[in-house]
Amino acid sequence: MDRIGVIGLGRMGSAIAARLVGQGHAVAGWTRSGLTADRARELGIARAETLADLVAGSDTVILSLFDDAAVGAVLDALLDLPLDGKLIVETSTVSPQQVQSRAAGFAEKGAMILDAPISGGPELVAVGHCGIFVGGTAEAAERFAAIGAVLSDKLAHVGPLGTGLVMKVVNNGVLQGYFATLAEMMRIAKRAGLPFETALGIVAKGPAGTPMLTARLPKMLGQDEGVGFPISGVSKDNAIFQQVAEELGVDAACLRSAAALWQTGIEDGLAEADVAMQIPHAYDTA
Repeated sequence: MDRIGVIGLGRMGSAIAARLVGQGHAVAGWTRSGLTADRARELGIARAETLADLVAGSDTVILSLFDDAAVGAVLDALLDLPLDGKLIVETSTVSPQQVQSRAAGFAEKGAMILDAPISGGPELVAVGHCGIFVGGTAEAAERFAAIGAVLSDKLAHVGPLGTGLVMKVVNNGVLQGYFATLAEMMRIAKRAGLPFETALGIVAKGPAGTPMLTARLPKMLGQDEGVGFPISGVSKDNAIFQQVAEELGVDAACLRSAAALWQTGIEDGLAEADVAMQIPHAYDTA
């Protein structure tokens, strides 16, 4: 069984580490800000003092970081270390260029690299029901398959390096467009005098309902105050999605509409609220 190192232990990285430990894997962790011994014990993982220590003690290294700058810095730091035989798995939502531009460097070091962004929040990772879209060689994808299957029951190798991240844009871009449309429809419901619970409940139970809406319905109805994925995070992802769309020559109006929705939430003080809270906010402020 592979020894696994996780870099980045925010909401998603912590969920990845805890899920792997819970399924019997040996996991070590390292963060750029410093991983405390107490936090490592809480997650049930070994604490690596340095990035070099983490890499030396791991066969597979999983990155779970916030943005392009963080991912780029860590990938460059990894390229300064011995990597022969290592598998690097980048699960963050960043530009495909982050992995594609460094692919040759990792190959020269004797390492394999995949982009494997995750669709779904930490709560889905915790129970192995998130989606993971894998880009890279068939050999690297096959090596990751056993670990990926612990995290996801919707693991898919979609193509060469970088295409996993593009698949994340396609999949989650649909979800962002859905949120933007749902928010608009709730504004219509409010102005027509329809109760929020009535309008949202009928949408959720009818042909316009989705598994995503069903899962987040308790949050939208004020029955669950937990934060799975914050509005600030989905706004960051939207910027990446728009960048990819622009690079591919696609005018993604639905992504611009979603971006405006997230920006409204952020300006109204909901940056760290769960993304689901944007829907009742749209109703309340209609």
